[in-house]
Amino acid sequence: MNNDKNIFGCFFKVGFDPSLTEHDFSNLANTFKGYIWGEKGICDTLKKLNNENYGKDLKLALFQFNVKPTAIELQRLKEIEPYRAKEKAIGIPIIVTDENFFSKSEEGRYSFLKQSILQKLDLLAEVVKKRKLDTKMDLLKADLEKLLS
Repeated sequence: MNNDKNIFGCFFKVGFDPSLTEHDFSNLANTFKGYIWGEKGICDTLKKLNNENYGKDLKLALFQFNVKPTAIELQRLKEIEPYRAKEKAIGIPIIVTDENFFSKSEEGRYSFLKQSILQKLDLLAEVVKKRKLDTKMDLLKADLEKLLS
């Protein structure tokens, strides 16, 4: 399911850690990738929601998973990025660390992803309200909660 009607998308990047070997870095990326695009990946679930059902002002909310970002990378991250009117899109950073993800059980990891996404929708709702976008946030959040439960 990959089309331009998906209101949600996913992206991830691993922070630059010079102490990681190429093998460690690859293992870290592959482990996390499975939770996003794997057999039970959360991104396929998110892509079940069509942007046309929620208004015309928001075409894409991109969840940007920052896996083990460095201190410098953390300083540059915003809670939510500015709305890009030209693309009708917004980036939504989510920080993934050992404490909130990698130290958890599989169930705990999925729980973290779901809770993080739902919490970020509250920030998205603030942007929608402030920018007076026509996005039906109550419906979007309700539909997403149903999907993720």
